[in-house]
Amino acid sequence: MATVDISAESFEDTITGNDIVLVDFWAEWCGPCKRFGPVYEKTSEEYDGVVFAKLDTDANQGLAGSLGIEGIPTLMAFREGVLVFNQAGALPGPALKEVVDAVKGLDMEEVHAQVAKLKAEHDDHHEGHDEA
Repeated sequence: MATVDISAESFEDTITGNDIVLVDFWAEWCGPCKRFGPVYEKTSEEYDGVVFAKLDTDANQGLAGSLGIEGIPTLMAFREGVLVFNQAGALPGPALKEVVDAVKGLDMEEVHAQVAKLKAEHDDHHEGHDEA
């Protein structure tokens, strides 16, 4: 599959509507992003069933800010709607493949159990505390 361009509007649907989604956060003026682009594109052609999305941080500053993107390129990987990888910096091709293979190999029952546990701890922690 080739890469797909997404925006703040299509971000949520892309992540929730597909099993595995990688998102490359980039900008036109970013040198490392330009070098990573072809690596990302080439790798996207080697995997079926994995969405390789690209999001222009200049055009989607609100979303990039809410996701805590501080440096670009940043690569995020989502599996079953859960963020499972988040790293700034351009990855070489073999490292990118390692990330994709690792995400494909995740035990998602375990991941969802961890997410539920963290959410429960977070909810317990915030019960009875009025935010000032």
